[in-house]
Amino acid sequence: MRYPTIPRRLSRQIHVGSVKVGGDAPISVQSMTNTNTCDVEATVKQLQALQKAGADIVRISIPDMNAAEAFGKIRQLVPNLPLIADIHFDYKIALKVADLGVDCLRINPGNIGREDRVRNVVDCAKEKGISIRIGVNAGSLEKDLQKKYGEPTPEAMVESAMRHIEILDRLNFPDFKISLKSSDVFTTVAAYRLLAKQIEQPLHLGITEAGSFRSGAVKSAIGLGLLLAEGIGDTLRVSLAADPVEEIRVGFDILKSLHLRKKGINLIACPSCSRQNFDVIKTVNELENRLEDILEPLDVAVIGCIVNGPGEAKEVAVGLTGGTPQHLLYLNGKPHHKLTSENLVDELEKNIRAQLAKR
Repeated sequence: MRYPTIPRRLSRQIHVGSVKVGGDAPISVQSMTNTNTCDVEATVKQLQALQKAGADIVRISIPDMNAAEAFGKIRQLVPNLPLIADIHFDYKIALKVADLGVDCLRINPGNIGREDRVRNVVDCAKEKGISIRIGVNAGSLEKDLQKKYGEPTPEAMVESAMRHIEILDRLNFPDFKISLKSSDVFTTVAAYRLLAKQIEQPLHLGITEAGSFRSGAVKSAIGLGLLLAEGIGDTLRVSLAADPVEEIRVGFDILKSLHLRKKGINLIACPSCSRQNFDVIKTVNELENRLEDILEPLDVAVIGCIVNGPGEAKEVAVGLTGGTPQHLLYLNGKPHHKLTSENLVDELEKNIRAQLAKR
């Protein structure tokens, strides 16, 4: 089946380690560790879990020099995952992690202080090929902007962003990306739309402090979906009060729904009703859990009856249509063989992995 292609905003391409961001690069999916950075073992374990889930980039908070020293150990233990250091105010921390192998600095130039300190960080980033991320958050706007606008409006967020951008422009450093995050969907979307017209740099999308797993996923899907459908956005993070691995899964699900990225199983399933000929919900949930390790794209349909089942099954690599007394399995759009409800998930998993193995 052919799907419409979303024309993307043309942006300057930068690098976060081995990952290209912007230009014609795939939209990358990020998360952030929530462990104590000084707990090297716990942080490395979480990074490895995120990497296994398919994370393209991960950000780590570096609040002080102790955390910077810990970052050096973490970098050695996780050498192949692009890492961003989240730093506020202290330019010396930025210089330290740059020496220890960071791929990107999340640091707002206007918050570092004197011009010479900013220049030191920028010169170091130039020398080592490190990109910078500017992060504007509605909850931490400059006091004069709060007074000027009365509240964190999209215009206030963009003005704050331009202040930081002007510093990097003055220092001839174009290799940065920028985020404009609010916990409100409309404020966030409006801010990104405004800034997208003013700069060429890539945009990092996110709804900050989006909430719990369910509400945060919904809010992020709406906000990020609106922007992505307009071609705005080069990398994203779904911010959830949940396991960071879930941020990666939801992020890829958002991109898959817009046909912007294909990674992992695209599982099509009916919500089930009294027509179902097997327990659809139980089957789908168990199947999804078993297939979490698969990062290669594959379309799978699990439909409980013959009303929509055959139509969906003909469009996917592996499809199941519920029947009485047996169910019909389709492979690459064609009826293949019948299955009983007994060991249904085992059979589905076996055929899905067999299809992937043939590739």
